[in-house]
Amino acid sequence: MSVHREQRGVTVTTLKRLKREGEKIACLTAYDASFAAVLDRSGVDVILVGDSLGMVIQGFDTTVPVTVDDVIYHARAVARGSRRAFRVADMPFMSYTNHTQALSNAARLMQEGRAQMVKLEGGETQAGIVRELSAHGIPVCAHLGLQPQAVHKLGGYHVQGKEAAAAAKMREAAAAVEAAGAELLLLECVPAALAAEISATARIPVIGIGAGNECDGQILVLHDLLGVSVDRTPRFTRNFLTGAHGIADAVSQYVRAVKDKTFPAAEHSF
Repeated sequence: MSVHREQRGVTVTTLKRLKREGEKIACLTAYDASFAAVLDRSGVDVILVGDSLGMVIQGFDTTVPVTVDDVIYHARAVARGSRRAFRVADMPFMSYTNHTQALSNAARLMQEGRAQMVKLEGGETQAGIVRELSAHGIPVCAHLGLQPQAVHKLGGYHVQGKEAAAAAKMREAAAAVEAAGAELLLLECVPAALAAEISATARIPVIGIGAGNECDGQILVLHDLLGVSVDRTPRFTRNFLTGAHGIADAVSQYVRAVKDKTFPAAEHSF
């Protein structure tokens, strides 16, 4: 007879319940145990071990150089520091080009990195990968809008979905990845009205970054929130450390602002 220990902390089921009940989901990135513990104690619901580590930790100008081993290293550290928050790990550039590769790398992120979900960029073109991972019990977060791994193809970091045709394509992509089994959707640098429409239509939670405050939740890069980014601060972020009593208070203020919908404000949206 097997014994099932009660699972503690935030789960996929928790996130879907928060969407149904209309409570906003507060998400942040983290890359080590100490900051993960701060986020955990401050009420952050989801911690993303993002390939943004390539820029804010490693000092690259894009996320492209980040490897699977890099993400596993940082995800493992985050897992040691967090107890409550749901942990998501990015699948880096070119780590999911086919089903076999995607399954192998996602399995490593979960087994070695102790991630509870993996995130990958792309819409309809990645629906097959999403379906394959989901069929093998791997929870997936799909990432639409601005996709940093494709920055060289996009020609820079620009708002996506502004034109009618692009907006229609994004709606179709959102529906496609959800139908393929994605449990979570992230929209980056998307017009607020379009993000609100997708959030209202989707049955899965939709997390925004630079996508207005009508998404089901918000995420920021931790270093942007603390005002310590190497490069310029994106328009869609806010320095919560200003006026706060330390880092933990800044994170707590962010969580409260997301939950009560005072962040993001109009000036943080497109």
